[in-house]
Amino acid sequence: MVNELELAKKRKRQRDLIRTLTSYVVLVLISLTMVGPFLWMISTSFKERDDVMTKELHLLPRRVFSYLKTADGLERVKMLSDDGKTARIREIRPDWTVGRLRTVPSHEIVSQDKHYFRARNYPEAWHVGNLGRAYLNTLIIAFAITFGKVLTSSLAAFAFARLEFPGRDKLFLAYLGTMMIPETVTLIPLFILFRKIPEILNGLFHTTYFTTPLYLSDWFVGTPMGVDSYVSLIAPGLFTAYGTFMLRQFFMSIPRDLEDAARIDGCSSLGIWWRIIIPLSKPAIVTLVIFTFMGSWRMFVWPLVIIDNPQMMPLSVALKLFQDQYSVDMTLLMAATVIALVPILIVYIAGQRYFTEGILLGAVKG
Repeated sequence: MVNELELAKKRKRQRDLIRTLTSYVVLVLISLTMVGPFLWMISTSFKERDDVMTKELHLLPRRVFSYLKTADGLERVKMLSDDGKTARIREIRPDWTVGRLRTVPSHEIVSQDKHYFRARNYPEAWHVGNLGRAYLNTLIIAFAITFGKVLTSSLAAFAFARLEFPGRDKLFLAYLGTMMIPETVTLIPLFILFRKIPEILNGLFHTTYFTTPLYLSDWFVGTPMGVDSYVSLIAPGLFTAYGTFMLRQFFMSIPRDLEDAARIDGCSSLGIWWRIIIPLSKPAIVTLVIFTFMGSWRMFVWPLVIIDNPQMMPLSVALKLFQDQYSVDMTLLMAATVIALVPILIVYIAGQRYFTEGILLGAVKG
């Protein structure tokens, strides 16, 4: 009997081990599909342009470098052709620009296969894509949308979770129903609305201010409203039914005893929202902040529709400058993409602990 129990335990341990190993293998394979493209992007951002599309895949940039033997040592050159007797080369100046063409004996050429990193892709991408202004635009848009969306969502969630008023639940269902409408369906109505609002305001106040281009020194800072304005870029993203739903579920899990005690002490509804609900909802708030910041940072279609002036473009639209009608500068595009990803990674890593906790509590409780 004892032997049978020990044998059963041993078989159970083996099954658990096999199950655990299988789970790890599956998770590793799934993670490779996500981490692989990310590593390829970083690798490409450090490559020479003609090393991107090659038959061999090298995670670390690698190529054959040609050097010309001189009295002072080896001089870096670019090999153009070699028939075994003579080699046609192009000199490379110290500033890495190409020099004059030369024909030299083949035995004077030394080839070396080694790794390299073309770090100057990053400053070049920053300059070519005018990423400084695009970064500023995206920061303004992302922070404004994140603050506004968290504010409106928390207030709406507090009303739907804590306040009693006629038709509350029906209004909440109608609000959630807006999540069923695809964003692309609302693009044309939004564009017409934000294009007409400044014209209406100009006619109402007998002025041209709302369509006048504004400048800060030599910097174009957009129009007050309408096309090429920060208002048009930010306003449509200030409200979200998803954020309201998520925060409402979390708010409903907070004990009402705390609210009742605060009301006995004379605290108003806004005071309860600010002093009790918000401090106890940090995981859910941080989760919404991360989702909102990531979504607004990579916003593409709406800025592409409402913006005409290149100086008002966010990063997601500015990346298209690296692509023309017939080709794509892949090395600079990947370098610019890595630069654009840095704030998202910082925000996610900083709020990762709250993010995980918020997902679990906000989705399960309520």
